[in-house]
Amino acid sequence: CTFKGKYMTHVAAQTTALAGQAQQSIGSLAVQIPGATAIFRKLKLDFCCGGQQSLATACAEKGLDAGEVLKALNALERTDELPPAPSASDLVDHILKRYHEVHRQQLPELIRMARRVEAVHRDHPQVPHGLADHLETMEQELLEHMAKEEQILFPLLKQGGHPMVVHPIGMMRHEHVSHGAQIERLAELTTQHQPPAGACNTWQALYAGTARLTEDLIEHIHTENNLLFPAFEGQAQH
Repeated sequence: CTFKGKYMTHVAAQTTALAGQAQQSIGSLAVQIPGATAIFRKLKLDFCCGGQQSLATACAEKGLDAGEVLKALNALERTDELPPAPSASDLVDHILKRYHEVHRQQLPELIRMARRVEAVHRDHPQVPHGLADHLETMEQELLEHMAKEEQILFPLLKQGGHPMVVHPIGMMRHEHVSHGAQIERLAELTTQHQPPAGACNTWQALYAGTARLTEDLIEHIHTENNLLFPAFEGQAQH
């Protein structure tokens, strides 16, 4: 089999996969892909009340290129892969791209959806009262935490450390404990990220998003606490 033949086979497989996704309903894609709701909202594609339509049909009605929309959705897929034997600088770059950028994208959309669910379903016995406020608190604290890392700690680590670096690391570890408590409260407010039976697409997408935020934040804290920080804490003791 020639390289050209393998390449054409790969392209054909990708095309088939995209065509399959285009036939899925907008509502199902909104629930399956955290972050998709922001794209649909920007393009004015109704994923809630009109969510039963296929993506292909909805795009055709709006004069949109379904292939381009699918590319934007597929770009939301994230990888947790680290480079082999990462240096401290590699780890910092990975954290900035994989977690800091992602949290800044996730939280505004989750807050918007939470406000909508709390307003539209305010009389539902399982409505998550206080969820939007809690997410706003998480966002504010995370933004402050990440700014400290980006402006103070990470530049020091990328330069090889500093005799006093143990102090800002200790502060970040302490703030990670607070983030852990916020994660637990988030699970309580969302009944472990499980929407009630018959929940609308927005409600389902909201809880898929809070579950993804939780996974990402736990991995973010793990990467810093267990991979990045220990080498510098040991260095500071000598």
